[in-house]
Amino acid sequence: MSAAHEVTRLFTAWREGDEASLERLMPLLYDELRQLASRYMRGERSDHTLQATALVNEAYLRLVGSDVSFADRSHFLRIAAQVMRRILVDHAKAKKALKRGGNQHPVTLDESVLASDDAPEVVLEVDEALQRLAEHDERKSKVVELFYFGGLSYEESAAALGISEATVHRDLRFAKAWLHKEIEAQRRGGSETAGSA
Repeated sequence: MSAAHEVTRLFTAWREGDEASLERLMPLLYDELRQLASRYMRGERSDHTLQATALVNEAYLRLVGSDVSFADRSHFLRIAAQVMRRILVDHAKAKKALKRGGNQHPVTLDESVLASDDAPEVVLEVDEALQRLAEHDERKSKVVELFYFGGLSYEESAAALGISEATVHRDLRFAKAWLHKEIEAQRRGGSETAGSA
């Protein structure tokens, strides 16, 4: 049985009242988070101040300490992506507070920019634009969150949201263009918006 199926089986057993399954589930959840963070942080500088281990530990503590009752592995991965996004945004806010000002960085939506210590304002701009996108099209916002902030693959994102991989691909293409346009409009003074999703 694959690790993913084992996680789902243990979630089901836990929901049905098997408390012992929780003890077996927790190490697997940690492993899931570690895999997500490792994929997300792959290719980053070795001296990056937010390492994958720190991201995993913080996400794990927040998830375990929450009162969310996870339905299954997909639900856990969706919540984990949201938690990792919040951690990265909080990290960016702290870095920006230290820098106070500085140059604006070009808007590119990819893992290296979102996890970069050099561009905390970009993470914050993307987060704010992503919130605006969610008001127009929540699914596209969730696809971006899972893929870029959660580090899930096309296949995993599709499974987590119950949509096809082709839809994930289309949503990401649209969302990247929409977010780029939205952020650029906001930088020019907020007089323009990217339009509806």
